[in-house]
Amino acid sequence: MKNALLIATACLLGLLSTTGASLPYPILPPLFVNGAADGLTNFLGLPPKLLFAVALMVNPIGLLIGTAVLGSLSDRFGRRPLLLWTAAGAAIGHVLTAWALSVHSYPLFLAARFATGLLEGQGAIVRAMLADHLQGPLRNHAMSWLNGCFTLGWLFGPLLAGLTIGFGITVPFYIAAAALLLGTVLVAITLRREEVAHGPGWWAVARERHAFNLLRHDGLRMLFIVQLAYTCGVTAFYEFYPLWLVEVGRYDTRAISLVNVGMCGLMSFTAVFAGRQNRDDPLRRAAFLATGVALAIASLGTGQLWIGLAGIMLFGLPHACYNAVIQVWAADRFGGHGQGAVMGLLSTTFCLANILMAAAGAVLTLFDTRLVLVAGAMLTAWAAFRMRAWSRVPGVGGEAF
Repeated sequence: MKNALLIATACLLGLLSTTGASLPYPILPPLFVNGAADGLTNFLGLPPKLLFAVALMVNPIGLLIGTAVLGSLSDRFGRRPLLLWTAAGAAIGHVLTAWALSVHSYPLFLAARFATGLLEGQGAIVRAMLADHLQGPLRNHAMSWLNGCFTLGWLFGPLLAGLTIGFGITVPFYIAAAALLLGTVLVAITLRREEVAHGPGWWAVARERHAFNLLRHDGLRMLFIVQLAYTCGVTAFYEFYPLWLVEVGRYDTRAISLVNVGMCGLMSFTAVFAGRQNRDDPLRRAAFLATGVALAIASLGTGQLWIGLAGIMLFGLPHACYNAVIQVWAADRFGGHGQGAVMGLLSTTFCLANILMAAAGAVLTLFDTRLVLVAGAMLTAWAAFRMRAWSRVPGVGGEAF
């Protein structure tokens, strides 16, 4: 019963965090491409596509900082207090985002999205919480279920946007804020207070124990490199397939949200079963799955709507399985460095990839949106190649799990 409550709490937090993060994805492309020129979409007279790319970039910058330090801070000060503060703060961030949209303020929108991203970096804490208390097959399954809930948030957020956008562009963000406040209450009820040992203050921990310190270790540095290449492809896909749908299929917010429902629904269903025992070498299996992800992303490069739609839908199958494999393998192999810091490194890598691909997209989409998608597919394919080579190094791949 105790483990079930722990897993349920972690899954709820994962769902709520990504629901809010994913809300703007179907809202922003039509707004910046087809919306009226105002202080939000025509700030300083800059090209709307450039403003759109920067709007995508600012939230991951906050996430990058948050995920780099929040996992390590929770190692020092406890999971419960960090989860309470970050969930409540992210709710306030969504309220500020809604306000920015209502007054058509691009600078306020950027500031609100940055602050929200900073506090939504709690995913590392949630993963570390499971890694702390669970072992063996149950941990494998719990990590997979948590990944499914993170994925389900990417489904539910755009779906929420599509269903409520008719009531006003700010409504989805107010609903997300209310859900996060509910999550804060549930954390306070379900998680016990932790005894925190005396030690350095939060600034010292953030400065000296952030996730990037792990890059001093050869194995973790290699994990960072291949994971960064892989997630560059994934984030290019997440960030720009809605814009691709607007340009190729003339999709609006509701149509984009329906496509996202199909993709994320299949991904969430796959994630439920992705943590099953498997006797294959983890890195070889991850390399195979990354190849499938690269092919799905590359399908959008054809510029054919139905081929691209098939790629979007099928993307979730290998990606969900890949996440389950690589996260559990990293927890097993590198957990001695602190589960919060290791999970923080994985989350930070994803955030850095968001920033890099949003920056690349700010330039490439001015020529053709397909360019950033094809570049992402090539990076993911390279990651698959490197993981396959890495698995051949004695003592790296590890035992099957």
